[in-house]
Amino acid sequence: MAAPMSWRRLVYSVYSPAIAGVFSRISDRVFRARDRRRGSSVLLLAPLLAEADPAPRHVSRPTGSAGAQGTDGLCSHFRWMAEHVPAFRVPGTHIHILTSPDQFYQTMKARIKTAKRRVVMASLYLGTGQLEQELVDCMEEALQRSQENRDAPDLKVSILLDYTRGSRGQVNSRTMLLPLLQRFTSQMRVSLYHTPDLRGLLRLLVPQRFNETIGVQHIKVYLFDDSIIISGANLSDSYFSNRQDRYVLLENCSEIADFFSDLVGAVGDVSLQLQPDDSVTMLEGMVHPYKGNRQDFSAAARMRIMEVVNTARVRQRLLNGSEFSEDEGMSEGEEDTWVFPLVQMKPLGIQVDEQVTQRLLTDAGPDSTVFLTSGYFNLTRAYMRLVLGAGASYRILTASPEVNGFFGAQGVAGAIPAAYIHIARQFYNQVCRLGQQERVHLHEYHRSQWTFHAKGLWYYLQGQDRPCLTLIGSPNFGYRSVHRDLEAQIAIVTENEELQSQLQEEQEMLYQRSTEVSDSTFEQPDRHVKLWVKLVTPLIKNFF
Repeated sequence: MAAPMSWRRLVYSVYSPAIAGVFSRISDRVFRARDRRRGSSVLLLAPLLAEADPAPRHVSRPTGSAGAQGTDGLCSHFRWMAEHVPAFRVPGTHIHILTSPDQFYQTMKARIKTAKRRVVMASLYLGTGQLEQELVDCMEEALQRSQENRDAPDLKVSILLDYTRGSRGQVNSRTMLLPLLQRFTSQMRVSLYHTPDLRGLLRLLVPQRFNETIGVQHIKVYLFDDSIIISGANLSDSYFSNRQDRYVLLENCSEIADFFSDLVGAVGDVSLQLQPDDSVTMLEGMVHPYKGNRQDFSAAARMRIMEVVNTARVRQRLLNGSEFSEDEGMSEGEEDTWVFPLVQMKPLGIQVDEQVTQRLLTDAGPDSTVFLTSGYFNLTRAYMRLVLGAGASYRILTASPEVNGFFGAQGVAGAIPAAYIHIARQFYNQVCRLGQQERVHLHEYHRSQWTFHAKGLWYYLQGQDRPCLTLIGSPNFGYRSVHRDLEAQIAIVTENEELQSQLQEEQEMLYQRSTEVSDSTFEQPDRHVKLWVKLVTPLIKNFF
């Protein structure tokens, strides 16, 4: 006779993100009032499903013409960004678009080996394979050189990962980094961000495989002295070999590197600190993310992070002086490019990226063209309304089912590619109902034995054959990116023709491997979506 099933095993056997969503909605109503009266409760269930996307707030159009001809109007066209975020002016020749996973990987290894002052890396997780071990070995080599007082006596290494993803399994990101932490304790810092929304009974009940669906640290920043790579790629073997993403290298950009070093440091300060014995602790005086009061943690984290953003914004405005005047171009001489860092951390009350992205989509005027890509096509309602209601032409690139990162996965995750087929079909049908087929086009990326993880956009002003703006970083334009996770990307606005050409080539390279979606696409046998998948798609949209 089989042994009785324990209550925890019973929950695990029927658990799914859908059940967690229903469970948390009910429990949140029950405990919300108690939490306000009594502060933090160990049994508090964190809210999982945020309210429906609010209508985008009204924003006025920029003073420059929405259809500005040439690049002379770039400064006036995008000047408004500096009101929200720091504005960094750099030479366009210092920015390089990387195009392949191997180039991304080899660049990181080379930069780590030659770093003299700092290596700062933020990612969802660090994988446990041979390629990841070689990356760790590069850090060990650099730290060893530092200890021997050769070229880098003051080298510091700071790693920021997500707690749930980085702790999964017996061999994980933490075990990969522990030898370095034990050997170079004074030079090494490993911070593990834990979402404040995974707490109480929810944290106790949700299986390890699914706990990252509640919210994660999703920023992808790789910094070496005064150079930095902004990407959507994680530190894992597939991202180094056959998972297509986007990557931009900013060389010798000290002010931008300082900003992202401070940003990662601020998130690290409100994260759990990995110790040489594999335990974790909070810095003294910091609110605990799941044991402390939820509101207190978010308020303290928001204050710490926004201090970095606002300090840099004020400093850059003073340094830039009158460079944003109405009549001037972007700049004179080599510094022909502006970089605007955009941060989105809705669980902490930070939504800068969301506001800027909505403004960009709102201001995309007739005869402008926006190429937008996401490995997981799941636009928020607000973004979708703007795309369908805007005047610009849109070409949206997403993963075909076979290059979706969840293709072939076991259990509930295996249904995710089918759910995205259903989401794409709903969007395509809405485009057709509105008669927008000539303005909004949907494309699918295909590549044998590869997966697709690229995200961002390229913005072409009226009359221009090269993009003048790109968004690149970790956000996917979906519900999770906006509401659940910590995200960061940069907006690059450039008059530099060489950089514009690099961006154009990058965009064309990705779209050349795509086919345009049509009615016949969804009539193919492999595009059939089962009824149960259609029913759970609204919940999948909120968690994946």
